[in-house]
Amino acid sequence: MRVLLVEDDREIARRLGEGLADAGFSVEYAYTGPDGLAFGMHDAFDAVILDLGLPHIQGVDVLKSWRKEKRDFPVLILTARGTWSEKVDGLNAGADDYVTKPFHVPEVVARINALIRRSAGLASSVLRHGDLVLDTATGKATYKGEQVDLTAREFNMLNYFMHRTGRIVSQNDLAEHLYSTDENRESNTIEVYVSRLRRKISPDIIKTIRGLGYRMD
Repeated sequence: MRVLLVEDDREIARRLGEGLADAGFSVEYAYTGPDGLAFGMHDAFDAVILDLGLPHIQGVDVLKSWRKEKRDFPVLILTARGTWSEKVDGLNAGADDYVTKPFHVPEVVARINALIRRSAGLASSVLRHGDLVLDTATGKATYKGEQVDLTAREFNMLNYFMHRTGRIVSQNDLAEHLYSTDENRESNTIEVYVSRLRRKISPDIIKTIRGLGYRMD
């Protein structure tokens, strides 16, 4: 899963980004309002964490611009502002949730997981697909009751597939949601990770749809 983090305080961004990466997310960073606006307009993200007090363009205005252009990814607002009216303004502008600074990183990670589940129509942190069970809160996977040891990238890919069961996922979709812009996005790397998941779980768990991509049925 790929998250955009728009936060001008680089120490906060570093600390929160590390927590998200440890939880299996691929994180893209923006430190100003215009940069965050551009990323959100043109790149694919599963969720966005947005600070309200940004340089040059306020976070609430960035959010309004995204929603005006039908960018419908879930947005979690970070704010150091304490008045209830500012939180209401953010929610009315199209935010899905908010956290007030100072915050605990695990709480933000949990809220982002919850927003992504909700956007996919899923209520629980435990995802089930036949004999396959993935707990997005603990990072554990089991197949037919046996634990499956996954690398962070494999977990991220499986998580993405399980949020989209029955839908075709192209290699480009996978590359956009699994990697940040400065990472290698070669298609053969995607094929390698799909092959690893098939070996660790089942050869039939992810089907290749010729010319289109993959589908978890």
